[in-house]
Amino acid sequence: MNEAPAPPPRQRIRFLPAAPGAGGAPGLVPAWVPVLAEHPLVRGPRFTKLKVGAGHRLDVKASGVFVLGVGHGNKLLTDRYHCHLTKVYTVGGLFGKATEDFSDTGKLVEKATFDHITREKLERILAVIQGTNHKALLMHSNIDMKTQEAYELAVNGLIRPMGKSPPIITAIRCLQFALPEFQLEIHCVHETQQYLRKIVHEIGLELKSCAVCTQVRRIRDGVFTLDDALLRTQWNLQSIRNAISDCQLKVRAELEKTLGHQDKSVHKMAAEMAHAADS
Repeated sequence: MNEAPAPPPRQRIRFLPAAPGAGGAPGLVPAWVPVLAEHPLVRGPRFTKLKVGAGHRLDVKASGVFVLGVGHGNKLLTDRYHCHLTKVYTVGGLFGKATEDFSDTGKLVEKATFDHITREKLERILAVIQGTNHKALLMHSNIDMKTQEAYELAVNGLIRPMGKSPPIITAIRCLQFALPEFQLEIHCVHETQQYLRKIVHEIGLELKSCAVCTQVRRIRDGVFTLDDALLRTQWNLQSIRNAISDCQLKVRAELEKTLGHQDKSVHKMAAEMAHAADS
């Protein structure tokens, strides 16, 4: 931010000596001069600290979309938290071995055969997992499923736990299967990356084998996708400002869609978002 062009310094009126008049006495004339207190060599860097908040975190073994709030945008992180938004991950797995921490880099504790595993068997296990989690989702949504409200939420895809709950998988499917490797796409709320690694381990056990997790990558966090993410080489002021501007309408629509049926304070949130983008 300090590398961006600085605004011109403020001007103020000073009375400066003028050339002597006809009587020989010097006079004073008003003139606009810059305020020297705002000169970079006097003031120093304009910005010495910046408040940055983290959204849904990623552990050291995971990668992907990681949402940050900058300045006034930190207030929106709380609003997103109360939305209980769905996150989407691609999770890689490897059949045939088990480790202490369920990852492929952990201490090996077991090996097992996996030739008997087929894609059909894997997908049956995934269907069971999704069905079990769907029941938990309905239980923690605190909604009477016989009401009109429940119908409208279901149509709009807004049935989700509206308070604290255990991790819940809302959808899971197999993307790739080539023994001993496989890749899953998991939609979930209130999860941790370690929980997803444990899911891979439990899938291996259900298939009379064992499995470790080789990759956890978040590809969507609410409305933010990989297309919205900035690479390390793009961490500069202009790219960050463009990202905030591009995502502003998407975030506003998501907050209105999710919180609109609960609280009419969305307009206040939208005003905060506009202020955050301008900051």
